[in-house]
Amino acid sequence: MFRFLLKPKWLVFHLACLVAVVGMVELGFWQLRRLDERTSFNDRVSAHTHAPVTPLAELLPLSADDAEYRRAEATGRYEPGHEFLVVNVTQAGVTGRNVVSALRLPDDTLVIVNRGFVANGTPVPPAPEGTVTVVGRLKHSQRAVTGQPRDDGSQPLTEIRRVDLGALAQQFDAPVADVYLERLSSEPAEPDSVQAIPFPTLDSGPHLSYAVQWFIFTTCVIVGWVFAVRRHAREIGALPPKQRRGPPPIADEYR
Repeated sequence: MFRFLLKPKWLVFHLACLVAVVGMVELGFWQLRRLDERTSFNDRVSAHTHAPVTPLAELLPLSADDAEYRRAEATGRYEPGHEFLVVNVTQAGVTGRNVVSALRLPDDTLVIVNRGFVANGTPVPPAPEGTVTVVGRLKHSQRAVTGQPRDDGSQPLTEIRRVDLGALAQQFDAPVADVYLERLSSEPAEPDSVQAIPFPTLDSGPHLSYAVQWFIFTTCVIVGWVFAVRRHAREIGALPPKQRRGPPPIADEYR
């Protein structure tokens, strides 16, 4: 009755539908995994953010994941003559650059500090002189994704694309910590033109809606396959014609 399903063109159709269904189901579950990762990240960031401010020396031995977004306090002196500008950044809809300096700790270790955002057209103030105490969020080194240009740390840098600690470490003759600080406050304070980097928005993102869409597309393919098979089966007589709905016929005696 349904031997037509084994014809080559139908086998190709079955295979195409199967590949589409498997692919879209996998994409749906991939989005759900991304949602789970995002939720775990948000929970970790929230917990780290609410932890008490801790001396930087106590947090440096931790892994980057355990230290990220912890609030740390560091005291030292900014390295003169080493200032970097992260260009082409925006904050609150304003284009500008982030000012990055290196803080030398008492043990001669350097920690990179993102001092904050300065709008384009506003002069970049120098780093505070003398002993400075900085409270900031610990962050991972930023790295370029595939296809993005990278900063060449073997050359003297002034303008940079991101806070890439690997590239910045090559600019100094002392060890550089493998995490950096986003300044929240400092003593002495930065000028008002240097704005602190805002806390990231913690939301679930679009992953759940994307997953639902992929599962809806999967259902559409399955329903479409069933519809195509039944329609062709009726066309060749493998199934009885679909009964047409309508009012019952008028009896002959009433005509």
